[in-house]
Amino acid sequence: MSASLLPALRTLLPTATIWDAAELASRDPGFDARNFGAAALVRPTDTGGVAALVKFCAEHGVSLVAQGGRTGLAGGASTSAGQVICDLSGLNRIEEIDPFARVAIVQAGVTLGALQEAAAEHGLDPGIDLAARGSATIGGMVSTNAGGIMAFRNGTMRHRVLGLEAVLPDGRVFCDLTRVLKTSAGYDLKHLFIGAEGTLGIVTRVALRLDPVAGASATALVGVPDAASAQQIVRHFLGSTSARLSAAEILWRNFASFMQRALGYSPGQLPLDAPCLLVLGLGADSMEAARAALEDGLAAIWEEAGIIDGLVASSDAQAAQMWRLREETVEIGRAHPMAPSFDVSVPGGGLDAYVARIEAGLKALDASYAPYVYGHLADGNLHISINCDGPVPHERHQAIEDVLYDGLREAGGSFSAEHGVGLEKREAYERHADPVKRDLARAIKGLIDPNNILNPGKIISTE
Repeated sequence: MSASLLPALRTLLPTATIWDAAELASRDPGFDARNFGAAALVRPTDTGGVAALVKFCAEHGVSLVAQGGRTGLAGGASTSAGQVICDLSGLNRIEEIDPFARVAIVQAGVTLGALQEAAAEHGLDPGIDLAARGSATIGGMVSTNAGGIMAFRNGTMRHRVLGLEAVLPDGRVFCDLTRVLKTSAGYDLKHLFIGAEGTLGIVTRVALRLDPVAGASATALVGVPDAASAQQIVRHFLGSTSARLSAAEILWRNFASFMQRALGYSPGQLPLDAPCLLVLGLGADSMEAARAALEDGLAAIWEEAGIIDGLVASSDAQAAQMWRLREETVEIGRAHPMAPSFDVSVPGGGLDAYVARIEAGLKALDASYAPYVYGHLADGNLHISINCDGPVPHERHQAIEDVLYDGLREAGGSFSAEHGVGLEKREAYERHADPVKRDLARAIKGLIDPNNILNPGKIISTE
């Protein structure tokens, strides 16, 4: 896109915020410095504005990248010279919450935190939670099929979305804001846009399922010898009828020790030392009931699961300390700038063998490698960061990927669990995804976006 087109854009969209390249250069691009590499940013305020922008770009042969909270970890919102950013933060209205049907209709720029607060007024919750809840937008979460800490119980965004609206690459609006669970009316095309990272359409509005929330919650930190022990504990609490398991996060020792040091925790602050730590969240009608259920449940499974130590938070402040161990992962980036980071799904019964295998494989590449491993135990989603500064050379990065991804697809896992593919994992997609799946994806992209207008180069290569 040339600067000469900006006046026409301003005339076309008089209520939209428009920044040129100079303005973009002076702004914070978010997690990825490449987010603001475009020629311009346009922030429409409604679906009509997004449609007009997309049609304008299509007519002038300008590629367009949709952006939400700009906290994505796979480069899915990165831009390059000549492109235009469609900033969806102007579509930030919660249009409706129906407490009886337990459905929310929201615009794409609404943050998860804002929806959580609005739904909580009705005793409801979106049924999905992320550490980036204050910045992650619903449109971005749909476009990456985000998961989070409650996915083991409530599913990913694909399972929370009842219907959606999206602007197609030619400016037409696909509208299927179905708000009921049961519909068997032909192809369920909304799923084309969930997880597509804005390559097939720009999601503008979403109908989401809501769930009742427990009256209160309690947190425990439990030391265990391995993931298998932690899984025994999770199974025990999943079978409970007196309380609801809301979170089960596992931290391997290297990650847990690093986080305690990085957060400045004193040795006696959370006095647990074990090969793995398990952060448990349990919901019940009252705080007292939730804590009692945690204490009683842990006591009942203690010997069978081989629990080494455990601590039930006695206050909200202590619970927050436990959750900081899991959620303040930005500390890894501070200690190891641009550390190679990965996001895999491993079938549940194979977690211990997988971690042992990758630790040995990484040591074989470099004796100094001691990965930070943590993640969502109950659905097998592990996050892995290498304890080195990045970026590492391309060949070394591929060698690390081969260690981490070897056998995952054949075992029924995935090389990308919840962060998407974007640019960072596109080569891995070409090397590790099923070849027929790749062919079908290219065919769908070519059919819906033949001129490669929307987020070109992400997920699949169209060359």
